[in-house]
Amino acid sequence: MLRSFEFASDLGFDIYAVDTGFVRPEFDASYIVANRNKAGTGLEMSLAVIDVGPNAAVLRILQTIQELGCQSTQVAYLILTHIHLDHAGGAGLLMQKCPNAKLIVHPRGARHMIDPSALIASALAVHGQDHVDQEYGRILPIPATRVIETFDGLKIDLDGRVLECFATPGHAKHHISIWDKLSLGMFTGDTFGLSYREFDTDQGAFIMPTSSPVHFDPQALRDSLQKIMQFKPNRIYVTHYSAVENVPRLYQNFLRILSEVEVLGKRFALDPQRHDLFKKGLLSLYIQELRMMGCELSEARIDELLGMDIELNAQGMEIWLDALQT
Repeated sequence: MLRSFEFASDLGFDIYAVDTGFVRPEFDASYIVANRNKAGTGLEMSLAVIDVGPNAAVLRILQTIQELGCQSTQVAYLILTHIHLDHAGGAGLLMQKCPNAKLIVHPRGARHMIDPSALIASALAVHGQDHVDQEYGRILPIPATRVIETFDGLKIDLDGRVLECFATPGHAKHHISIWDKLSLGMFTGDTFGLSYREFDTDQGAFIMPTSSPVHFDPQALRDSLQKIMQFKPNRIYVTHYSAVENVPRLYQNFLRILSEVEVLGKRFALDPQRHDLFKKGLLSLYIQELRMMGCELSEARIDELLGMDIELNAQGMEIWLDALQT
């Protein structure tokens, strides 16, 4: 029987998607994965949280834990797919509230969770002080003694429910994905792209790669997706937003759009107006794909929903292309 929550959705298999409230409803998800004891009582469940969102999301996560009949002391692990602030900004605060939790993070990201000064500086460079203050708040450090660095094949034992981590770069060098054998599902952060529920049609979900700064690498992304597909997942748990199925179709669509993004980037790589050309080209590409899916939203509404992603994707494409020239 599926449960009802104020801020979360019950996805079955004791997996819960918490809407962090970042940007807009159903934009940014944190996942709670539970494992019950044989009696199935909430007070004896062990919990893992996968991605956390910004500081403001922590109260929603803690409330959902309470609604499960659990306490924050039952959180055994906080697992970060990567350390971009829409995934990891509230990690320090959540770790303070969950005193028994260990942080699981890629080795490239671990030092930035322990000392977030460089992470904050990077966010300021991309977003500006006002945006960082308003959307993320104060980024808190995490004691090194509570941090575990991942490696390919790292298995996290949630009292018998095993989650397996492995590196999936392409969106970020410090990116991992997490395999859950029980649900035959993969938590992919941003590696498997973005899929917003506003774009769902009778044909299913729309998927698009994200090339936001600063590590976008199309070939690494393809390699990571091949690694994910080797598990033959029935479900993909994306951070933006929630669970999607019919994975083989999404995979093929993702690859097609990624190829179009590469073509667009290389076409205008040396044009002094390339940023604006990228934004226009990406919007046109997304609208074309959405129309193929039967989406009837107006172009203005599509632009409104994807505007922030398009801006960041254009920035990331420029950084990628500049790296190709060096």
